[in-house]
Amino acid sequence: MSQRVLSGDSEYLRSGYAKAYQSTAGSQEAVDAAELERLHAALLRDGYVILERIVPEAHVEQISAELRSLLPAHCGRNDFEGTLTQRLYAVITKTLACNPLVEHPLVLGLLDRVLAPNYLLSQLQVINILPGEQAQPLHHDDAFYPVPRPRPHFGAATIIAMDDFTADNGATVVIPASHTWDGHAPTPDDCARSIPVIMPKGSMVLFLGTLWHGGGANQSAAPRLAVTAQYCEPWVRQQENFSLSVPLPRARECSPHSQRMLGYSIHPPFMGMVNGMHPRRLLEDKPS
Repeated sequence: MSQRVLSGDSEYLRSGYAKAYQSTAGSQEAVDAAELERLHAALLRDGYVILERIVPEAHVEQISAELRSLLPAHCGRNDFEGTLTQRLYAVITKTLACNPLVEHPLVLGLLDRVLAPNYLLSQLQVINILPGEQAQPLHHDDAFYPVPRPRPHFGAATIIAMDDFTADNGATVVIPASHTWDGHAPTPDDCARSIPVIMPKGSMVLFLGTLWHGGGANQSAAPRLAVTAQYCEPWVRQQENFSLSVPLPRARECSPHSQRMLGYSIHPPFMGMVNGMHPRRLLEDKPS
């Protein structure tokens, strides 16, 4: 008897048989195609792109007020988290205020171009850099995936300015085009080319997971609040274990896009399944 071999173009590998639960990937509100193409080209060239004032100021103020009330009293545990930086983790469990930022149509449109369908939310956190904080060590966000560079990015991230980002209040610092580097760490010459991402509140910077960047030093007299959403390919592990940090009743309150990115989705043929079935079934099961 001849032995059959699974081929790469098998329907099984392509579809995952997710017939009853079609993916929401790409179904977000349409954005201007020419603008999306311009931003995508800049992202691939520089490793980052600024999306100016895409959140209305009134909405920013509303979200900021809620987030400030949830910030912990303590600061970070080391110089990477920031010893003068407050960080709010497990955000979705505590508030849904940031969800519209996570799934902004322009952000999803760009992510659709740089990540595979059914990409995941890797983590979501709020970062408040207090006056006197030193600059964060430069890093790239997908460094914890143990695959040598140069290589494709395995994720992307947004940082949303809830306050104006200025040169002296802790604006994120980036090294343009460093997403294409090999495995070397930034040299002094490289660091000299770093620039702060200066942008008004309500703006976002979106960058690839291989871009070297870091939080800037806050030499101003006021804190600098931001929200960061990190996304990853659907076949790598998320930083935040959302299946444990977000209870099912809370996940049911999220939109289909957010549910998909939390992990209620399938990467063909079966990654993410539960008991051999699509995980969205869990969202439909009503508590007894």
